[in-house]
Amino acid sequence: MSSLHLFIQFLIQKRERKMAKSPEQEYPTKAFGWAARDPSGVLFPFKFSRRATGEKDVRFKVLYCGICHSDLHSIKNEWGFSTYPQVPGHEIVGIVTEVGSKVEKFKVGDKVGVGCMVGACHSCDNCANDLENYCPKMIFTYGATYYDGTITYGGYSDVMVAEERYIVRFPDNLPLDAGAPLLCAGITVYSPLQHFGLTKPGMHVGVVGLGGLGHVAVKFAKAFGVKVTVISTSPNKKEEAIEHLGADSFLVSRDPDQMQAALGTMDGIIDTVSAVHSLLPLLGLLKSQGKLVMVGAPDRPLELPVFPLIMGRKIVAGSCIGGMKETQEMIDFAGKHNITAEVEVISMDYVNTAMERLEKNDVRYRFVIDIGNTLKSA
Repeated sequence: MSSLHLFIQFLIQKRERKMAKSPEQEYPTKAFGWAARDPSGVLFPFKFSRRATGEKDVRFKVLYCGICHSDLHSIKNEWGFSTYPQVPGHEIVGIVTEVGSKVEKFKVGDKVGVGCMVGACHSCDNCANDLENYCPKMIFTYGATYYDGTITYGGYSDVMVAEERYIVRFPDNLPLDAGAPLLCAGITVYSPLQHFGLTKPGMHVGVVGLGGLGHVAVKFAKAFGVKVTVISTSPNKKEEAIEHLGADSFLVSRDPDQMQAALGTMDGIIDTVSAVHSLLPLLGLLKSQGKLVMVGAPDRPLELPVFPLIMGRKIVAGSCIGGMKETQEMIDFAGKHNITAEVEVISMDYVNTAMERLEKNDVRYRFVIDIGNTLKSA
């Protein structure tokens, strides 16, 4: 490309940057939150704007927002597609302050939440079957391009606006702080338990990993009435798993004798581990026609041994959150069975320290930001 062409391209880009509205000017309603500006992942106070409440929109004051491990990946651009500035957060709960003229299910004062998505195409087979989470045009709650071309901002902020379809009603008895992580962690484990038929009382289900996802998986599985075994590399988590979370048994995956004794005993396994690990020992734990469902996302491919699958007609599958209908069902189920996440509630200005601790897995089991009481406008 010639120097003239490069110079012209530079002028065009400069003009486009001037014409582009700042995040604070994109929409009519002022908003305030914390955002990452670059892949350092450090979060700073950030002024931006939210759209006016449309006829099908629900606006709510954000009271709490959970910190998901994917927030950490995203602010550091570890998956390679982050945009900046980025306001993370997709476990968002609060109180409705305004509804559009065509909103039917919500009113001012309702306890509500928004999870991992705020849009989809609404015309594909997945959307028609209440599986917006698998829509090829699904719009993430933050860091994605919305219908109007603007970038979506998440729940580390004072106010949220979303289309009614993507709003979840919270039961009155479900606390917002400990209920917030269910909008991601909860539906991530609830959906595969339901879809793969692992909810029948008397079944035996294994849960690999006892972190943000795993501890909630134990609670949901127990509420369904199945026998639950936690599978972990850490023997020191046994008391927590059984005495506090209610698991029936505990397997140390590094203990060959324990693993041998449990061969062929499980109907299904929910694998929540996001580190690279061997699948062969887990497949051995399954009965014939058992199902190993992956919900953790290791950053490198795992080795998949085929012979154990063939000889036992076993399945290795994946699952990603859930559609909006199922997410509401999950929250209602959680309310009925008093299922909440184990949380550490933090102030907004502690968020960078929380991210450092999360990177070291130093949390039991989910951080939740007290937005309503601690987010102070600049």
